[in-house]
Amino acid sequence: MKRRILDGEFLDRLDAAALCLKSQMTGYFGGTRKARTYGNTVEFADFREYFPGDDIRRIDWNVFARFEKYFIKLFTDERQMQNQILIDCSMSMACGEPEKATAALRIAAAFGYLSVCSMDRVSYKLLKEDRAEELPFNVTSKDSFYRAAQILESTEFGGDTDLERSVLNIGKPGYDDGLTIIISDFFTESNWKKMIDFLVYRKREVIMIQVLSPDELYPGFDGRVDMQDSESADRNMKMMVTKKSMQAYQQALDDYENELIDFCASRGVTFFTVSSDEPIEKVIFGKGYEAEVIK
Repeated sequence: MKRRILDGEFLDRLDAAALCLKSQMTGYFGGTRKARTYGNTVEFADFREYFPGDDIRRIDWNVFARFEKYFIKLFTDERQMQNQILIDCSMSMACGEPEKATAALRIAAAFGYLSVCSMDRVSYKLLKEDRAEELPFNVTSKDSFYRAAQILESTEFGGDTDLERSVLNIGKPGYDDGLTIIISDFFTESNWKKMIDFLVYRKREVIMIQVLSPDELYPGFDGRVDMQDSESADRNMKMMVTKKSMQAYQQALDDYENELIDFCASRGVTFFTVSSDEPIEKVIFGKGYEAEVIK
């Protein structure tokens, strides 16, 4: 099944978001990344005392005239981030109205496009069963982004994804060099906490985006219904849906989301939930997004 994730209107919205982020320096993609080390840019960062072997051209003679000690200038170092965007391709993601899979792919496209606009390198990884299938090339320009988007549009969703094992099986997970964005409904029996701990151990900056459909967030079922699990027929059941059972479902969903929020916060990981019918700008800018900002 081919899903349409790019069109003229969507690209215009992404361009507007990129311009807004660059002008406001907000969000995750606000411009060139400053490394924690010093480098050779023109932006001054600090002084330190001169040691034999340092480049004498960096000695600040004005400081020497005041303190009669040699100090050299230090400048910021700018590096290209190696961003990874992980998409849960389980069957449950192909459910919902609007479909969660289409929303997930559009979110992945949006963050990839913004990364390219900030001159970062992007790799897309499709999480299927216990493996991570990587697109055959990294996204480093708008041309390669468009090629990646065409491949993503043909992504197949099916089966059950083991989030923990598929992430642990990533061939090149990176180390202290960029973002890892995971897009999923997180309806899984796998150990997602171990997955997070692995990425934190690798010193990745992690963003977890939970995509749910409106009927999952606010179900309107009533009476006797057939409940079918999209990933395992063994979990299918018939049940009578009452107001009390709906309240129990809502409480269970809230408890699970709070568990995700609390654990992510304890690991310094960003987590938020979006509905599959939300505009992409709201995903990027957060719940305080106002449509009038981007026109």
